[in-house]
Amino acid sequence: MGDFLQLVRNENMKIYKRSRSWIMLAILIASALLISIMWLSFGGRDTSMWEVISTESMILFVLLTIFSVVIAAASVAEEFTSGTIKLLLIRPWSRNKVLLSKYISILLFGLLQAAALFLSTLLINWICFGIYSSLDETQQGLLFPGGSNPFAYMLMYYGMKLISLVVTVTLAFMISTIFRSGGLAIGLSLFLLLGVNNFVLLLGFLDYKWIDYLLFMHLDLTKYIGATSLEDGSNLWFSLGILGAYYIIFVALTWYVFNKRDVAA
Repeated sequence: MGDFLQLVRNENMKIYKRSRSWIMLAILIASALLISIMWLSFGGRDTSMWEVISTESMILFVLLTIFSVVIAAASVAEEFTSGTIKLLLIRPWSRNKVLLSKYISILLFGLLQAAALFLSTLLINWICFGIYSSLDETQQGLLFPGGSNPFAYMLMYYGMKLISLVVTVTLAFMISTIFRSGGLAIGLSLFLLLGVNNFVLLLGFLDYKWIDYLLFMHLDLTKYIGATSLEDGSNLWFSLGILGAYYIIFVALTWYVFNKRDVAA
């Protein structure tokens, strides 16, 4: 167990020794600060901090997901591109442990980004707008469905987003394992996230049953907060089931390809 934890530590060091990882974190925090300053400048202090936090989280979680996908897509593919995969696999660790350590380190990076975003938006907007600023009933009903306490709602929001993030990162990690080129893996992952995702959402307006089983139709779980089901008949458990099925496929394919891959080529 100690050897595996050391392996995870090594993979974390690979992520954080690169300046791009810290730049990504800095961009997230700086973006939250910029949005709050602009809101304060143009809207004044007569605004609830929770309204700003909700808006910033909705916007910046997209950026957080993109950063996590970039790290995940590059993780394995760049080892093949640079040739370091051979050095990694001649050590006394099984392929399963090597791959699992990489996967865990990527998820930890995504979790760190989410924690940094959540805490920074809380602190920045507390300073800018004050913790005692409140919402009227109409505003609270629009921003936080179900009459939720704003803090409790934001915790649920981040929890739902993290589930979707895990599935999205796992998809990018699978692509990184299949392709040897880091650039190709990153490009394809971003294309699926930004291009195909938006296209599939447009398909949701068509009346075809098979559309209900597409991955990207279920990545936004936040729509279920405060509601057991939607007007189209979909519900949280169905979406979780679809995401779980895709997750199992992604993980199984990732481990199968990596264990069968000839690293000597």
